[in-house]
Amino acid sequence: MVRGVHTMFYCSEAEELRAWLRDKIGFSGVDVGDGWLIFDLPEADMGVHPLDHQEPPPSGTADISFYCDDIVATVAELKGRGVEFSGDVNDAGFGLVTYLSAPGGFEIMLYQPKYTK
Repeated sequence: MVRGVHTMFYCSEAEELRAWLRDKIGFSGVDVGDGWLIFDLPEADMGVHPLDHQEPPPSGTADISFYCDDIVATVAELKGRGVEFSGDVNDAGFGLVTYLSAPGGFEIMLYQPKYTK
């Protein structure tokens, strides 16, 4: 039986991104050798979205987002740790959304869902 999901970032700045996830975002993990951290993540959910074949992204694309209960407080906390954001918080319909800038050129969505888990 499937009991979890393993996500991956392929990154030109892997050590920096690992440190950012640990030190700025606050994920704990275990070093499985040579500084390779496997993070123990909090709860997760997964969606499958239909595509309009006229617009990107193409089928076969995966995406990783972080979510929180209070986006204003979370943004303030993360900014206090030195996390940079690429925009303001906006209402995207499904939730309140902003994007974190991470090492390696990643823009990671952070959102406060409007739906109930």
